[in-house]
Amino acid sequence: MSRLILFLLTAAAAQAAPPEYGYRVVHVYPHNRESFTEGLEYRGGFLYESTGLEGRSTLSKVQLETGRAVQQIRLDPRYFGEGITVLDGKIFQLTYRTQIGFIYDQASLERRRTFAYPGEGWSLANDGARIYMDDGTAQIRVWDPLTLRELRRITVHDGPREIVNLNELEWVRGELYANIWQTERIARISPADGRVLGWIDLTGILPEPDREGVDVLNGIAYDSFGDRLFVTGKLWPKLFEIKVVPKGR
Repeated sequence: MSRLILFLLTAAAAQAAPPEYGYRVVHVYPHNRESFTEGLEYRGGFLYESTGLEGRSTLSKVQLETGRAVQQIRLDPRYFGEGITVLDGKIFQLTYRTQIGFIYDQASLERRRTFAYPGEGWSLANDGARIYMDDGTAQIRVWDPLTLRELRRITVHDGPREIVNLNELEWVRGELYANIWQTERIARISPADGRVLGWIDLTGILPEPDREGVDVLNGIAYDSFGDRLFVTGKLWPKLFEIKVVPKGR
């Protein structure tokens, strides 16, 4: 292979690689250190948070500025709470391995009904018309929000490589953001074909003095009216409002 062809192939591969982003912390808020965060949403000035672990799982409406729950329910101890999404006055919540989900009234947090799905439940998000669900694989299921019937699936990929361990999801300006479990990276995903549009590297966002006893980065919430992006983690004492910036800035 000639040097010219090798150069052109290398340049094309580099050009095709999704861009890398860093972050700038805009504001730091308190976060309940007991919250094993599995799902996070921002609606109407409050955070809605689902937490996991059998016997400790909750669904809460949380005051952003203080990190305190103003409403909270506890799940039956047999359920491990997972991702949530808020749509049309309802909160949809998954559980980990019990293949049962719950639908709550957003205002009262009263449970209205249950639904079933196959496999594990990890996270939910919505675009106002469809619900997106992941199960820890590279697959994202697309559901009808009224029937919760699966319409299609997309496979998340960076070039030929499938991206597994998709965790907490959020709909942000026409894209799906997903935490990658056990990393400090967020994938920006095309909802049309699952292609990774970019990577956000959040390495070091939680200072070392705050890391004792914490678990992984997990929790993305977007304020669509204020264009604010929030991130936190399981058992983290802090929640961060960030701006995504080109890496190196």
